[in-house]
Amino acid sequence: MALPTKRLGTTDMRITRVGFGAWAIGGGDWAFSWGPQEDAQSVAAIRYAVEHGVNWIDTAAVYGLGHSEEVVAQALKDIPEADRPYVFTKGGLVWDPADRRKPARRTGAELRREVEDSLRRLGVERIDLYQMHRPAEDGTPLEEYWQTFLDLRQQGKIRAAGLSNHDVSRLETAEKLGHVDSLQPPFSAIHRAAATEIGWCEAHDTGVIVYSPMQAGLLTGAFSRERVERLPEDDWRRHSPDFTTKLDTNLALADALVPVAKRHQVQPAAVAVAWTLAWTGVTGAIVGARRPDQVDGWLPAADLDLTPADLNEIAAAIEQTGAGEGPATPSV
Repeated sequence: MALPTKRLGTTDMRITRVGFGAWAIGGGDWAFSWGPQEDAQSVAAIRYAVEHGVNWIDTAAVYGLGHSEEVVAQALKDIPEADRPYVFTKGGLVWDPADRRKPARRTGAELRREVEDSLRRLGVERIDLYQMHRPAEDGTPLEEYWQTFLDLRQQGKIRAAGLSNHDVSRLETAEKLGHVDSLQPPFSAIHRAAATEIGWCEAHDTGVIVYSPMQAGLLTGAFSRERVERLPEDDWRRHSPDFTTKLDTNLALADALVPVAKRHQVQPAAVAVAWTLAWTGVTGAIVGARRPDQVDGWLPAADLDLTPADLNEIAAAIEQTGAGEGPATPSV
């Protein structure tokens, strides 16, 4: 099944407009888990997405404390080399094996070991896109850890080098040393502040793969206060303001996507993702799934073009509900 593709920055990779996000499949019992998850379901979801044309997977070393990368490897091992999707992962968050619930350290000092660990867990000889998960907080200067990424790219350990959760000032600093191939910012119809970074990336030929376009499930049309109350104790969403103090406002915006979805004969999840793809600087959106059937909800976003009337309707709903922050209308 062929899906539309777009070139990722200046790299030689053309990626589908939607990619499989592997955060939740890391499983439970760590600081930012989504609760328990069956590996067999995860493998089935990944393979279903790939069979339906998705040509990239985004994971991270910290997801499940290494487990997400291992599950991705399991899902890919029986797929012929020519049909395998690109694999993107992230480093810079180092955990304590003796305390799984303790938040990971944000460090830039162990990247060479981290990349080797990720290569081993993923079972690949080269990572297609390696990203710094978050700015370091251990005193490692950005110039130092970004130079490590550039060296890894030069050495062929990674195909492309990117940053995640880095603002414009940090992007400027990195770009002076060597080109930033891709940025991964949080971006959805609720949290829209990354529009600033997206604009910078468009001007600098840097690809953008946004994460949480469905805002961790809030914009799928399947959430309710009752569902939040049923979330597992180790699901990070139970303690997020988006799912507690701001829940009613966010669900009101989700409800406003339903009429747009009905006009296009898709699920609200697809509209939420397509809204992020309507921004000209966005290359693709990372979309999670824990079961194959969840892929069906967002897959149509890959080639869904929202009309100006659709975008105006969503912008009006954003302003009426007061949900989130940032510009309400895509730069097109």
